[in-house]
Amino acid sequence: MKQPELGRKISELRKAKGLTQEELVEKCNLNVRTIQRIEAGEVTPRSYTIKALFEALDFKWEELKNGFVDEDKKVPAYLYFAFAAGLIYFFLAFFEIGMEYEWIENGPNADASAFIGVKIGTFLTYVAFLYGWIRLESFIPNLILKISLWTMIGANLIWYSIDCYGLITGQLTLEDYYLVKLISFGFCYAFMGIGYLTYKKRWSNIPQIVGALGLIAGILIFSGVGVIFGLIPLTLFEIGQLGLMIWAINKIGRSSSPDFNAERIVD
Repeated sequence: MKQPELGRKISELRKAKGLTQEELVEKCNLNVRTIQRIEAGEVTPRSYTIKALFEALDFKWEELKNGFVDEDKKVPAYLYFAFAAGLIYFFLAFFEIGMEYEWIENGPNADASAFIGVKIGTFLTYVAFLYGWIRLESFIPNLILKISLWTMIGANLIWYSIDCYGLITGQLTLEDYYLVKLISFGFCYAFMGIGYLTYKKRWSNIPQIVGALGLIAGILIFSGVGVIFGLIPLTLFEIGQLGLMIWAINKIGRSSSPDFNAERIVD
């Protein structure tokens, strides 16, 4: 958690305890001006100062270093489901891609019901996985990533509905709209890649690597001509998303002392 969120959090906790700034000072051996500046978000305190403040406010220990707020150290059960859904989607997607190429080459076949089943399964598991990332955003705030995830969910809803309509009625073939579909998905993947890239100075360089893979995959898919080449970075991007999710789940369930690296630090 960074400033000014940290200052607001301390102010909220202090007021909830019915303490004045002067009373809080007496409990943690700081001066009033320091408390005022911290609560105003003007400075970022050192880790031991933060520890003293939270202990004085009887607040359960948190891990704030990477933006995680871990008040009860409980991982939302949905995140485990989302991770499992992501794994299922990852493998279903290979079947879907193979079936789509067969559809392009030969048109809808007699086993269209199986294709529809794969489509629905892929859609539901992918949306469940993306929604897991949206839930994670409340622990590791990232507005750009959140918007990109909702954009991708919307694109999936539109195109999977069109695919199923074409398979059921036979009135549409994939060639009729395939290029537009690729362009929209390419944009969404690039947008998601940018979202992960905005996690600067967090988790080492892993989000930047994942974000770069998503951005490259999105650009190649968006171009239309680089779809085949885009499958490689796209596959690595989705593996990276799964890896980041399980890492984040583990992080949420752990606690450690907060540590801040900021430009302006006070004791």
